[in-house]
Amino acid sequence: MKVGVLYGGTSAEREVSLSSGKGIMKALRENGHEVIGVDFHPERLSEVMELDVDIVFIGLHGKYGEDGRIQGLLDMLQIPYVGSGVLGSAVAMDKARSKKVLKDSGIRLAKDLVLHYSDDRHSLNLPFGYPVVVKPNSEGSTIGLTIAKSEEELHKGIEEAFRFDNTVILEEFISGTEVTVAVMGAKGEVKALPVVEIVPKNAYYDYESKYAEGGSEHIVPARISELHTELIQKQSVVAHELLGCDTYSRVDYIVPNDGSAPVFLEVNTLPGMTPTSLFPDAAKEIGYSYEQMIENLVQLGLKK
Repeated sequence: MKVGVLYGGTSAEREVSLSSGKGIMKALRENGHEVIGVDFHPERLSEVMELDVDIVFIGLHGKYGEDGRIQGLLDMLQIPYVGSGVLGSAVAMDKARSKKVLKDSGIRLAKDLVLHYSDDRHSLNLPFGYPVVVKPNSEGSTIGLTIAKSEEELHKGIEEAFRFDNTVILEEFISGTEVTVAVMGAKGEVKALPVVEIVPKNAYYDYESKYAEGGSEHIVPARISELHTELIQKQSVVAHELLGCDTYSRVDYIVPNDGSAPVFLEVNTLPGMTPTSLFPDAAKEIGYSYEQMIENLVQLGLKK
């Protein structure tokens, strides 16, 4: 087939997307497809509008790629693409809104406080104590994230997060094991892959831990109880479906040290596909090579 790959983009996750796109294009070529790569920029929409391809693989992350906007353009152009549509992409990207959708699902959510740019930031009524996780509402890859241990750090973290988004979410910090679940499948046939445990070399699973070589260790299957494993896999499929995701996603959690129920963090509708990414590691555990995983996602995209 002729496959278009959108990568790069203009978000804070551009470097990650360049690496994802490189891996995706290499795999597609090895699978025998003709590949047309586009380093996407919203000022060069003609490059997308003039694409003559059978399907598009979106390797973008963050703004304009993961938020439903490029999906809407491809829908209008009637070009099939791999991954979630406009609604699922937009809702999952909006952390505060996705938590509202999941509020009555039985999935445990971290307590939070949502701030908008126009809100008073100096008299905050936090519904939880320190440390506080501060992050932009619609960014990924821990871009703009701070773990504040004092009021001074909190206000600095809020200003940093507002550099990337007009909405900022404050969450209770939960100490525990960070895990993630890859989800894949056609509608009605969605399956959760093995749970991956993330062991960062730094104190937290920050940008460097995610993307620097040797920045973190991925342990598959995760060293958590069978009960928590089954619960997380089941809830990941529920979250994927309730948010309206399609084809594939990756759902992140914290398993608290106190043994209580796992805490949902977010759903990634276009998870990283770099050499150090989590989704390929989970697929490898069930026997998929990187190339086979990419081919499976393309075939699922054609069935949408």
